[in-house]
Amino acid sequence: MRESDHDRTARMALYPALEPFARMRLEVPGGHDLYVEQCGNPRGQPVVVLHGGPGGGCSPGMRRFFDPEVYRVVLFDQRGCGRSRPHSSLEGNTTWDLVADIERIREKLEIDAWTVFGGSWGATLALIYAETHPERVAALALRGVFLMTRRELSWFYGGGAGQFRPADWAKFVEAVPETERGDLIAAYHRRLTSADVMEQTRFARLWAGWEASCATLHGGGGHGPDGAYARAFSRIECHYFMNDGWLEADGQILRDAGRLEGIPGHIVQGRYDLICPPLSAHLLHKAWPGSQLHMIQDGGHALSEPGIAAKLVEIMDGLRG
Repeated sequence: MRESDHDRTARMALYPALEPFARMRLEVPGGHDLYVEQCGNPRGQPVVVLHGGPGGGCSPGMRRFFDPEVYRVVLFDQRGCGRSRPHSSLEGNTTWDLVADIERIREKLEIDAWTVFGGSWGATLALIYAETHPERVAALALRGVFLMTRRELSWFYGGGAGQFRPADWAKFVEAVPETERGDLIAAYHRRLTSADVMEQTRFARLWAGWEASCATLHGGGGHGPDGAYARAFSRIECHYFMNDGWLEADGQILRDAGRLEGIPGHIVQGRYDLICPPLSAHLLHKAWPGSQLHMIQDGGHALSEPGIAAKLVEIMDGLRG
């Protein structure tokens, strides 16, 4: 397929892929062992990257949004996924465990405050972390806002997004008996936590495949995720959704958005994001004093969408001290 001028411009805007200058493993309470890496300038402005999912893990491509001469970039795989261990574990794996882990990493690396960069679930976690520890956040750069509300879960797992990807939605729904289709999150949770690893893997691929089919503007989930990745991603994500993210109230992030006042913040949102529709970004921007909303007119959900990627690089360049 011929690369468009738009795609080429976005690709060139990304910084070259860098090898980490430091890697470490950090043991945390609950029996988890986290993989943490740093790249860029060891004495630069610190930024922590929060990946999506939950359960998605970090990838080398996430290093490419930051000027390596300016930023000290910290990436880590959240509990149970990527190179963290134990793989796909749900024990001791909650939102508040992850918030505490971010603080443990910050303290271990002797960072006073940092920019927090996250998309999708990474944006959720970034917001919860910032509302809990606002004094530790120099700025927020968010993409594809997800507020962990029942409205959003109902949209994606209740048939709303399925009206735009009917064939992919049918695969996701028809794997479950009709009697259980009234609550697909619960139906998948039963199978993703079953004692049968083969059943776990089958339904993990279906869960992850449904999300992948909606990730980009033009659709198409490729050949589907491999079994190991799918098990961690799907088990952990479904586990979080079954528990409403362990938030004390539906809408808690918006309720507490006033705590973000004074933190420079950018919200990058694809106009045609099927996974995290623009309403959440709009509501967050309205509730967050001083935030800036950047609506990407030809963008979907994925970090790799050309317009989204280019805007994020522009934002991070603008936050350079």
